[in-house]
Amino acid sequence: MNTANQKSLRIAFAGTPEFAALALEAILAAGYQVPLVLTQPDRPAGRGQQMHPSAVKTVALAHGLPVHQPERLKDPATHLPLIEAAPDLLVVAAYGLILPQAVLDIPRLGCINIHGSLLPRWRGAAPIQRAIEAGDAETGVTIMEVELGLDSGPMLLAESLPITASDTAASLHDKLATQGARLIVDALRRFDSLTPTVQPEEGVTYAKKIEKTEAALDWSLPAEVLERRIRAFDPFPGCLGHLKQTAVKIWRSERAEGAGEPGTVLTVANDGIVVACGSGALRLTELQKPGGKRLSARDFLHGFAVAVGDRFEPAVTPTIAAH
Repeated sequence: MNTANQKSLRIAFAGTPEFAALALEAILAAGYQVPLVLTQPDRPAGRGQQMHPSAVKTVALAHGLPVHQPERLKDPATHLPLIEAAPDLLVVAAYGLILPQAVLDIPRLGCINIHGSLLPRWRGAAPIQRAIEAGDAETGVTIMEVELGLDSGPMLLAESLPITASDTAASLHDKLATQGARLIVDALRRFDSLTPTVQPEEGVTYAKKIEKTEAALDWSLPAEVLERRIRAFDPFPGCLGHLKQTAVKIWRSERAEGAGEPGTVLTVANDGIVVACGSGALRLTELQKPGGKRLSARDFLHGFAVAVGDRFEPAVTPTIAAH
C-alpha cells in the first residue's frame, strides 16, 4: 500500500481497555484517518464508584474523534454511526462486545482484530492470564480477520513473545499491548499484500474469562501451579489465602524447599512466609491485608502475626479490591 493510499484509508476503531488504547494511538500516529471510535459505555470505578470513560474513549476525545458507546450491537439503529462513518476497514482490539454479521459487513475491506495470543491457542477473553497460568513458554500477538466464530478467523500476521519466569498478567499485558500496536500498523501498511491463513484445527484452546471465584488458592495443588496462578491473577482478581479468619491477598511468591500438610506455614522470615503445598512449598513475598496496601513479607509481618504451624485455608469469598 503506497503512502497516498495509506493516508486516505478510513479506519474505524473498536476497543475498550488500555491494550486497545495503545493500538489506537499507534494508528493515529501513523497518519490514518479514524472517522469513528466504538467503545463500551462509561462504567463506575474506584471507591466512589464514579463513572469513568474507557481508556480508548480517553484517547479518542483527546484527538477530537467521534465516539459511539452502545451497550450492545443487536439493534440495527446502533449500526448507523458506523454506516455514516463509511470506513474502509474496522480494527478491533479487546472491544468486549459481540459484532454481528451486519456490523462486520459495513466496512468495505472488512474487519481485523488484534488478539493477545498465538492463535489458535488461547482464543477467548483472557489469553494473557491463561498463558501464564498454563506455564506456556511463549505467547504473542495475532492480527486476524474477524468472523462470527470466537477468534477463529484467518490470520494475517503473528509474532511471538517469550513469557519470563517473573511475568505477571500486568507486565505481559504491557509487552503485548506495545507489540500489538506496532503489529497493527505494520499490517495496515502491508494490508493489500497480506495473505490470510486459515487457523489450524489442531492446537485450539479457549481462554475463559477470569472469575473472582477463582481467586481462592487451593493449597493441595503443586507449588509451581500456584506460583503461576498468583502471577496470572495479578492485578485481577488477585489470589486469596484465608489465615486466622482473615482474607489475605498474595501478590508475589516463589518456589521453596519444604513439605507438610497443604496450607501449613513452615517458616516465617523477613524474606517470606513458606507455606506447604500439595507438592513442594511456596515462599510468599508480597501480601495484602483487607483494606491495606500490597506489602513486602517483612512489612506485612510487622502488622500481622504469623507463626510456624499456622494454617492457610482457601478463602471462600474475595473481599479485597485489586489495586
